[in-house]
Amino acid sequence: QVQLVESGGGWVQPGGSLRLSCAGSANIFSIYTMAWYRQAPGNQRELVATITVGGNTGYADSVKGRFTISRDNAKNTMYLQMNSLKPEDTAVYYCNARRLGLPMYDWGQGTQVAVSS
Repeated sequence: QVQLVESGGGWVQPGGSLRLSCAGSANIFSIYTMAWYRQAPGNQRELVATITVGGNTGYADSVKGRFTISRDNAKNTMYLQMNSLKPEDTAVYYCNARRLGLPMYDWGQGTQVAVSS
């Protein structure tokens, strides 16, 4: 069974940067579209960024120009580089495979990102 584990979160001041990692227990990164999601307390989980098997990327308008999604198939790992962080980026960040516009696997624990002065 595929397991995905997020890491790299933490607390930063506005304008700071963080690099999140998503480690997989199986080689799925070269097979499916992968995605980062986030959820703030009281809010719905939202799609943040996607990367296809061919390497095409897509971003939510709220993070475009600030976040970069990438992956290393050989390491079974995906990344989310987050720059120019804003307080509204505060959330728990999750990774998952994506098929037909829906998440494929059960959600993991996620990694907490907090942005405040």
